[in-house]
Amino acid sequence: MKKILSMILVLCMALTLVCVASAEGKSPVDGMTVAFIPKVSGNSFFEAANDGAQKYAAEWGLTVDYIGSPDASVTTQLELIQQAIDKGVDAICISSVDATALDEKLIEAQEAGIYVSTWDSDVSPNARALMVSQGTADVLGPMLVEMGVESLKERGVDVTGEVKYVWHFSNPSVADQNSWYVAGDAYIKENYPNWVAVHDPYYSNQDPAQSVSVGESIFEAYPDVDLIICNDSTALPGQCGAAQNKGLTAADVTITGFCPPSGMTTYLENGICTRWGLWDCGIQGALGCYLAAYVSAGNTVKVGDMVEVPGISTVEILANGDLVEGQETAEENNGVVLLPERVVFTAENVADYPF
Repeated sequence: MKKILSMILVLCMALTLVCVASAEGKSPVDGMTVAFIPKVSGNSFFEAANDGAQKYAAEWGLTVDYIGSPDASVTTQLELIQQAIDKGVDAICISSVDATALDEKLIEAQEAGIYVSTWDSDVSPNARALMVSQGTADVLGPMLVEMGVESLKERGVDVTGEVKYVWHFSNPSVADQNSWYVAGDAYIKENYPNWVAVHDPYYSNQDPAQSVSVGESIFEAYPDVDLIICNDSTALPGQCGAAQNKGLTAADVTITGFCPPSGMTTYLENGICTRWGLWDCGIQGALGCYLAAYVSAGNTVKVGDMVEVPGISTVEILANGDLVEGQETAEENNGVVLLPERVVFTAENVADYPF
């Protein structure tokens, strides 16, 4: 009888250890669902971000519910957020088309226990938990300018002399793009004082057709423009398409900015653009989904905490003020996470980035 009891006890202990090991092997977000809402569907940047989110989510046991629309408007995003709430998702990961217009609806979601993360473009800090940022303005603004400088030098332009330039992006309400423009233009004034802005920034509202027509209007108004900086993944290929329509190449005008490789390869091959940049938006989308689910799962984070994201890296929670000067940060479940690196794409390395 004692032997039987001993065997039963050993068996119970073994089963307990197996169960514990199995539980420990689970991702902290296992079994949860995140609504992934891009700024606009059909754009290579946002599709690549979704691809990355889906890839990592499969490893984490996380379900990513892609809820998108080709209409990049506040009204549409408010409807998509409501759809996510109605579906009863655990968390929302969104790239906002406007810095403040979604706040009320996202606060409503968080009050219902659906924590929110943003990526690419932010909302007010009190309307989300964490923001996954591609970098601070003082990093990305100068990066945009220096990519232009290198391409100008390639075609023999004296960058210490007069360079006629203009910016082309979504619109001033897209806070991150506008901050890159502000930082980049300040960088130009300090480091290239002889450059001349031929016009205030041009806006094409994340609309592919509009980005081409606006791009063509720039060439019509300023046929001698030297540099066009497009800090938007719709504006950049649109501007390059406009150059191609006008019969212009990288030998005639320098165009640079941010876009996934897949959206620009044709213009690289056709000699329209030789250099542009971005970051791994697949990892950015995945991080946004993981962190939103992580907080919704009951985990608490604060500034200074390190969060291990399986398969990606350990990230640090920073204060909102590190991204936008003067922004306050709540004591818990609020802050910013930065991506570790950015990439400049050229003919030499673009094949290494299949997104």
